[in-house]
Amino acid sequence: MAASAKTTSKTASKKAPAKKSAKAPAKAPAKKASKAPAKAPVAKPTTHKEREAKAKAAAANAKAAKEREAKARAAQKEREAKAKAAAAAKAKAAKEREAKARAAQKEREAKAKAVAAAHAKAAKEREAKARAAQKEREAKAKVAARAREAARKAREKAAVEAKRQREIEAKKRAVEAERLRKLREFERREADERKRQERREAEERRRQEALERKMHSKPYADDVAFLEELRALLAETRASTMHQIDIAESEANEMLVDRERLEYDDEDGTGAASDIQRDQLKEFAVTLRTKVDEIDVALARVADGSYGRCDGCYEPISQARLRAQLPVFTCVSCRAAV
Repeated sequence: MAASAKTTSKTASKKAPAKKSAKAPAKAPAKKASKAPAKAPVAKPTTHKEREAKAKAAAANAKAAKEREAKARAAQKEREAKAKAAAAAKAKAAKEREAKARAAQKEREAKAKAVAAAHAKAAKEREAKARAAQKEREAKAKVAARAREAARKAREKAAVEAKRQREIEAKKRAVEAERLRKLREFERREADERKRQERREAEERRRQEALERKMHSKPYADDVAFLEELRALLAETRASTMHQIDIAESEANEMLVDRERLEYDDEDGTGAASDIQRDQLKEFAVTLRTKVDEIDVALARVADGSYGRCDGCYEPISQARLRAQLPVFTCVSCRAAV
């Protein structure tokens, strides 16, 4: 215990001067000078608690100094921020005054243009009214002359017009009778056409309903054993296809690694042949993945009972074709028509 106390007191005595020197480096030479005289008074030894108290006081003083420095920096930043805000406010006010002045100038110019345009428009309207009045007077004179001439001619043609009017009335009656006859014939034909159209629409509705039933039919929904057999076959085909995909991709990757490691002679075309073979393997893997997607669709249709219905004619596909080709979505007839 005594040894540990001595070591802690030594370390405390070593650290305390370092803090004081950091705060007041100017006092270090004075201490060296005080040690120089031979008859200097001997300092009394201090206890470990006093040294710890001095160290804590020094740390507290340093912390207080840092806080005062931080407050001073914060106050300086606040003053700078206020100055910037005031400058920005002044600039904004100046811009607003300038904008208002420009707006007022534009408004005055617009008002002046509007007044000038109104004056010009009024002058044009007065001129147009004068021309219109002159034309109106001339037109009235011509109309009066034409009216007198027309009255004379009308009197001359009155007798001829009366006779022709009688002939026209007779023709109108004949035309009206023919029109009514044709109208009755047209209505009769239109009624017949409506009946034929209704029959065609009824047949079309029946055909659409039958097609709708076919589109949503489930030909093998009742044959659960057959669907389970197809599900097992599809699952087995999917597993084998995925295995083929893994083999093709691994071979392509191995060829790529070999292509990067080995140095091929460009003259014999070995590298080009390897690249072509690797591309073929990748295309084969893509084709197999498409087949896997089709198998997934077939499995989904098996689950809801719709697998076995042709996507072209919606008729049931034969069980032999469903077993032979996995997966299959069209019958033999629709496949041949493609």
